[in-house]
Amino acid sequence: MKNLTFLLSLAAVILCYTSVHAQKISDGQTLEVNGMDVTFNILNKESVESGGKQYDRYKVSASVKNKSDKAYNIRLSAFPQIVSNIGLVELDCMNATGARLTSKKIELKMKAQMINVTYSAYDKSGKFTTSTIPVTGSYYFDPGDTISDNAIFIVPQGEKPDVTVRGLR
Repeated sequence: MKNLTFLLSLAAVILCYTSVHAQKISDGQTLEVNGMDVTFNILNKESVESGGKQYDRYKVSASVKNKSDKAYNIRLSAFPQIVSNIGLVELDCMNATGARLTSKKIELKMKAQMINVTYSAYDKSGKFTTSTIPVTGSYYFDPGDTISDNAIFIVPQGEKPDVTVRGLR
């Protein structure tokens, strides 16, 4: 019984946290989130059938522009380094079905800075060779930069995408 009460309390806290920090955004609207302008647009709509049911398929676009004087940077200290916290904002489509391998959300992430690294090694025949490979050196989002991405949302027929946006930084 104590475990059930704990789980319900945890679920309520998570739901409250998400709903407090998420804002509704509609087609063509721009919202300010943590000094960044987030814009959401519907590019295309068509009707599709899946599993005998009718759905509306929306191609959407989202962008984020850094309007603040703050630059966001993650410098990598070693290669390879697994970095999972490069997201800036997340747009969630609350009524998306995810059918037919479509999206339920769009996460706009920082840009990768690529560095060419030259290294020398012996190949299989014993010959000393020099090669160059691109390596991610950091992730960044400078003042004035804009990042955008597209996605496909499938929603029940007659509904428009119900989208919320929240800052990840």
